[in-house]
Parts: sequence; C-alpha cells; structure tokens
Amino acid sequence: MLAQCRAAFPRRTFELSIIKTTGDKLQSASLANPDASLPKGLFTKELEVALLNREADLAVHSLKDLPTELPAGLVLGAVGRRADVRDVLIYRDLETVRAEAEAAAKRPADWTPGQREKRGFKPKLQLKDLPADAVIATSSTRRRALLLAARPELKVVELRGNVPTRLLKLAERSDFDAILLAAAGLERLKFHIKSNDSLTGEGVPPGLLAVRLEPEVMLPAVGQAAVGIEVRAGDDRITSVLEKLNHGNTHLCVRAERAFLRAMGGGCSSPVAGYAEVLGHQLRMRVVSFLDGTAKRAEARRKVQ
Repeated sequence: MLAQCRAAFPRRTFELSIIKTTGDKLQSASLANPDASLPKGLFTKELEVALLNREADLAVHSLKDLPTELPAGLVLGAVGRRADVRDVLIYRDLETVRAEAEAAAKRPADWTPGQREKRGFKPKLQLKDLPADAVIATSSTRRRALLLAARPELKVVELRGNVPTRLLKLAERSDFDAILLAAAGLERLKFHIKSNDSLTGEGVPPGLLAVRLEPEVMLPAVGQAAVGIEVRAGDDRITSVLEKLNHGNTHLCVRAERAFLRAMGGGCSSPVAGYAEVLGHQLRMRVVSFLDGTAKRAEARRKVQ
C-alpha cells in the first residue's frame, strides 16, 4: 500500500509506522478454543487508537481480522484488489520422507512408544485423497469445521505460530500430516507454489508440497485475501488517496460478506465462511455457518447496482 500511495502521489509524503497489536503478542493464545476469553479487535485495536489520536491517517488491515463493528468515528475507507482467495493444503513430499527414513535407518535413533511415523504424499493431493487416519493442523475454527464436515473421520489438531514456524513444524514433526494456510498470506511472504506442487521461498523447509483448494472445497473466510484501509470518518484530506487505493468490485464483495457476518453475530474467529464475487452484472455469494454445530449453507445472486 505504501508503494501504491507514493506512486500515485509522488509530491506527497507518506510514512510507514509499524504497530504491534494484541494479536501479534498472543501467538500462544488459542483462537480455536471457543471457551477462551480473548479481547475483541485482537489485530486492530492499537491501530484504531492511533487513528483516533491522529497519530496515523490510514490503518492497513488484513480484512478478515477487522471486526464488522468499527469504533465510533472510524470507517472502512477503501479495499484493495483481492488476491488469491483460496486456502492451501501443505504436506510432506512422499519421496523426501522416504529418503529421510532410509538415511535414519543407517544410524541409531531414539524411539518413543506410540510415536507416529512421518508420512508423505504424492503431488496433487486433495482432501478426498487423505487417508482416514490423517491428522490436519490448523488454528482456524472455520477450517476445522469445514474439514470435519467434508471428512468427519479426519483428526484436526491446533497449530499456532507464524507461517515459517508452522512450515518448520510440519517438516520436522510426525504428529500431524498436513496444514492449511491462506494462499494470499503465502504470496505476501513471497512463497511460491511451483508447477510440480513444490513450495518454495526463503525459509521454506525442503520437501514440502502445496495444492490450492477451490472455494467449493474450502469456502474462504469473510474478507479473506483482501486488504482494508480504515480511516477517520469525514477526513477530506485523504479522500483522493482512498479513491486511488480502492478496488470497487472487491469493496462491493467484502461489504456483502461483512454484512452477513455481522447479521450472524460472528467474529473473525467464528466458524463461519462467506465468499462473494462479481460475475458479469451479478453478485454471487456463498455462505456457510457452523455456529450451532451443524453446517447451514446458502447461496444467492443479486444484480449489481
């Protein structure tokens, strides 16, 4: 966003201020535990305080983390063009695991009773291809609910930490077989999925494969892959900046998604998914809610006004 601002307005000065939020400091907190007492606005509160105190003029958020109810005096001023909205299934490469096992067999190693063997899989793996005893790790209540709705025999465990940490745990540990992450988050970290499904990038452990899951398989979170710009209401100084940053179709879609989430009374950690897209002159929206423990799905189309 900073680069966009400077390119669009070369005569204006833009400064970047990095603020660590409560969510950044609670890497060990459980977002998948519905009984956990966590504050609202985990990833936004400190940025909003800076806006209200006029210490900042624009707050950039991963939109799926921005609560649907904003503090008085603040509004969602712009939404950038949406990136890849899909989730990604990441797992160990079968050939790499076999090579590791052969090397380990040549040297003595400690073994713990009940310890699982590290497993790998061939490229192009899909959820339907996972064995019934597969263990998937995620911290997302939405992903957990969708996984178990599609494959109730799977085991889903919690995994915390930043993306590089999760990838390292997958590569080194044997207690789970795969993880789910957002494609947009991987792209922003400059990680890439090659044509042979290998996951590459600085800090990515060798021997990991990745496959994108279509929305029909894993419906995205509300606002997933979109970046939102929160600003003070009525601040005319930044209107021209917001116009340059805003992508109309994406803004329209996430407004519909956030309206659904607000009506459901859910938050960013709720087992709810919603994805809207503009198709021609229509807005198509698909949603699913697990708020009462069962899957309730709906789809609708409306003419774009």
